[in-house]
Amino acid sequence: MLDRSETDLINVVEQRIWHSMEDGQFENLPGKGKPLKLDTNPHADPAEDTLYRILSKNGCAPEWIELNKEIRSRISEWKISLKKAWANKYSGDHSMWVESSEILKSQLKEINNKVFRYNLIVPFGRQMSGLNWEKELSYLEE
Repeated sequence: MLDRSETDLINVVEQRIWHSMEDGQFENLPGKGKPLKLDTNPHADPAEDTLYRILSKNGCAPEWIELNKEIRSRISEWKISLKKAWANKYSGDHSMWVESSEILKSQLKEINNKVFRYNLIVPFGRQMSGLNWEKELSYLEE
């Protein structure tokens, strides 16, 4: 949380930016009217940036991107299966629910193992959360 002096400083900076914009001081900047060059990331490690560019030009993606696609697809399929099993539970076939829930729990564990692997190789800040059986069931109960 910002304290009073930080908030005051931010307000002063914002006021100065707005006054500069009103005075036209941002009108004659180099590159005005030209498209931005977004082919490189100035904050990325140059070696990684070069590697990703080479992979991209050759139709390949980093492992973590492919793994992310796989995880999202498996989660989507898993949630559909869970909803079907949940619906069967209330149609009166409790033994089918028990069998389905064991299979779904096993699949959930496999997905969470992939999420764990993904979180180890993905760039910082792009980690994802795994699935939680109880939480997923609570969503269905709502």
